[in-house]
Amino acid sequence: MIAEFNTPEEIEANLGERVRRIRLSRNIDQRTTASKAGISEKALRNLETGRGSTVDTLVRTLKALDSVQGIDLLAPEVTVDPLAMLHSRKPRQRVRRPRKHKQGEAGQ
Repeated sequence: MIAEFNTPEEIEANLGERVRRIRLSRNIDQRTTASKAGISEKALRNLETGRGSTVDTLVRTLKALDSVQGIDLLAPEVTVDPLAMLHSRKPRQRVRRPRKHKQGEAGQ
């Protein structure tokens, strides 16, 4: 599980290894994958080895490997809690910063 890793570097390396396993399970070489994804082979190697990559490279690679559904697992859609709906009049539209009190207003 990703949660057992502590640092961003460890998570990136683990994610890259998973992408590599997906590619190998489909029996596709790096050159073909990179070409289909529209990225360089070096970018794909960097992704797979966890040596720095971009979200763009990750998304392009997952699309090339027909594994975009994995993104839903990475960042699941936020759902509404039915119990929270009972306590709220309407869904929040925005978040406001707390008001700063002018000098002399509060505490007098």
